[in-house]
Amino acid sequence: MTQTLLQTLQHHLIDIDAGWSIGSFGAIGEFHQRLSDTLIIDEPGELVRVTEKGGLRLNLDRLSEVAAIAFETLSPRSERWGQGLALCLPAEEAKGAQRSVLTELGPDTDALRPDARTDILFDMGLNQPQIDFCIRTSDQSLLEILRAESGRSLFEPDNPAMGAILKAHPARVVVSPLGRVEVYQKIGGPDTGGVSPDGPHTHVLPKLLRNGRTHSANTPIPEGFVPCACLHPASPVMGNKGEDIPFDNTRFEAFQVLLKAYGLDDYVGVKSEVLQALEVGDAGNLTEPESRLKRVALRNTLRQQLRVANANQDFDRAGLCAQLLNRFDRNALSMADDDDTEPDRPGHEGERA
Repeated sequence: MTQTLLQTLQHHLIDIDAGWSIGSFGAIGEFHQRLSDTLIIDEPGELVRVTEKGGLRLNLDRLSEVAAIAFETLSPRSERWGQGLALCLPAEEAKGAQRSVLTELGPDTDALRPDARTDILFDMGLNQPQIDFCIRTSDQSLLEILRAESGRSLFEPDNPAMGAILKAHPARVVVSPLGRVEVYQKIGGPDTGGVSPDGPHTHVLPKLLRNGRTHSANTPIPEGFVPCACLHPASPVMGNKGEDIPFDNTRFEAFQVLLKAYGLDDYVGVKSEVLQALEVGDAGNLTEPESRLKRVALRNTLRQQLRVANANQDFDRAGLCAQLLNRFDRNALSMADDDDTEPDRPGHEGERA
């Protein structure tokens, strides 16, 4: 029986190896879970989960409007690929408030944790297409500074608000029309050894924000749609810190089911052609596809089938895959968009949060 989209999201919300993100290109909030986390709210049926480190809520009442797009991305590392399920809305339905200055919004009555609903929410004024990137605090010293600097850009050279935010580590709240991610851990920087904390975290990258884009060029979203949340199912080749792991065929096959249900036709079609050619052991008729999307499909399918063949000790098939990879995948780095320096890990274009 084919799972509905709701069932798919519910299933992955309780999978601690899956990740989630809400963001634009350059500003993102990520929700990740670990075995040691303490669950504060556990309502997967309502698409809500909160730990002591952060939380996620997706808007059930808008799920019927969602166009789900399953995708695979090409990694600069030849033995890897990325994967995700983007939850999209039509562009006109996906717009955020697009505030360009620090703005006080009042008590965060929609906060995931009831004890935070009297804390004060501020839009950071990042002016992103589909998200409002906010901070929330009850710290009186920080509130005094934020209120004094409201109406100004955080990026003005003489604005003390950004420095105060980085020092105080308020909760970050990233909101889109499809939900919100909240992060309670420290902001990645000097207080965290220059890296993002393990688990829920945020990134704000001014250089990328200036592009005003809704998503990375590596994510194949059809024209007219905007990703407003993303599920990142457990990777068959990477651990939750981006490390290599032994190939996990169960994870691989699980995502292929999602890809068949929600993948773009051109991408899935090329994968089918490559698999058929490998099955008969004659891939001589494979040619370089004409579009970027199809070329990524060709390369990723060969990478995946090489991992599958090696895991099954099918040396003939592995040899054929290696031969074809040498023919079609030698310029993998050129296939990854220059904007993403670490496309394997969603949201990790850099380490400033």
